[in-house]
Amino acid sequence: MADTDQELPRSLWLGIILLIGFLCIVCLLSLLAALQNRRHPLPFYGQVADFTLTNEDGSVTTLADLTNHVWVADIIFTRCAGPCPRMTGQMKSVQDNLSNDSNARLVTLTTDPDFDSPTILKRYGERFGADFKRWLFLTGTKAQIAGLAGNSLKLGSTPVAPADQKNAADLFIHTTLFVLVDKHARMRGIYQTGGDDVDWPNKTRPALLSAIRKLERQP
Repeated sequence: MADTDQELPRSLWLGIILLIGFLCIVCLLSLLAALQNRRHPLPFYGQVADFTLTNEDGSVTTLADLTNHVWVADIIFTRCAGPCPRMTGQMKSVQDNLSNDSNARLVTLTTDPDFDSPTILKRYGERFGADFKRWLFLTGTKAQIAGLAGNSLKLGSTPVAPADQKNAADLFIHTTLFVLVDKHARMRGIYQTGGDDVDWPNKTRPALLSAIRKLERQP
């Protein structure tokens, strides 16, 4: 009986020591992550203003729908024969490489709302394998789109004059950027998706995915 009474406190103390050790490791890892964020903080490029647009299902989408989500935005048009298919394929690769526990959202705006109805945007998203639970395709009036794309996200778009169009799909000149927005609707990253100096799968995409993870860890 005496041996049993001595063994019980010893095992209890061992469990307490292991628990304390585990908690110390967790605290150390959290501290290291915080220090890493302080050393390499993501910049602030501006605040995204509230907006009202229409998604691929014809439902109203506002900034509130993205509250507490990190999100990535770009601008394309479905008739585009230039960079848009490449950009949408790259956005799909972001979708496919997000972690299973990520709540990040992807937002694709159209610069061609006269043609890109919700139905056409949904068909376009299906063509690229979009997960519509995560990836929004938004349209609206030209003024509504300009408010979000141009004024807030700095995603510029300019119509091509008919005399300057090289083909029937040469309708707009627009930026080929992905913009990263944090949970509080603040622009935190700008990523180029085209150009000879960009190595998307080995450089830009990993950097974007890393930034998404960093922002998702922040309150």
